Amino acid sequence: MIEVVLDTETTGLSVAKGHRIVEIGCIELKNQLPTSKTFHCYLNPQRKVSEDALKVHGYTDEFLSDKKFFKDVVDDFLGFIENKKLIIHNAEFDISHLNNELKLLGKNLIKKENVIDTLDLAREKYPGSQISLDALCRRFRIDNSRRKLHTALIDCELLSKVYINLIDQKEPKLDFMTEETRNSENIKVTDYCKKIIEPTDDELRNHKIFIKKSFKKSV
Repeated sequence: MIEVVLDTETTGLSVAKGHRIVEIGCIELKNQLPTSKTFHCYLNPQRKVSEDALKVHGYTDEFLSDKKFFKDVVDDFLGFIENKKLIIHNAEFDISHLNNELKLLGKNLIKKENVIDTLDLAREKYPGSQISLDALCRRFRIDNSRRKLHTALIDCELLSKVYINLIDQKEPKLDFMTEETRNSENIKVTDYCKKIIEPTDDELRNHKIFIKKSFKKSV
């Protein structure tokens, strides 16, 4: 299973007010494990960054002025996410901005059915609790000390760990063999699973005796 954890930073909150994307970060996951494949770029939004957005990510107009336009990276970006599920925290925000950029270039839009929103997963799993990325990192004891400001790749790294916890996949499937090696050695691949060992009758009987003795001593 191939998925892509995705995050964007923008000039502001509202597409309707003409705000644009200034950064895209993506990390590929295979069976919930990060691969070596990433996509990252800063973008010239062709407009000023709002003061509120600047406080969030720290990307100034001057810093972004010599960066590529979205049209320069769109084909590479679409190629990276093609046929992969997108894992996004608060997907409505990111997808609305991405689809706005795609629409301006006459490209096909990203469909909602291709997106897993970790905000929805967290809201369903922990109703009434704080479900920001920082709050979920605290809940799952994920070190987010590098997150001084919002940056796309760091946020993707954190979200990939949060996502694993949200879907209760603490021990993802491991596969260290190449397809060529499996075929040459005729090895059958099985999914990793925990081995459950049931206690024997004697062990259960001895445990009951131990509990009774312990109870008598404590009385």
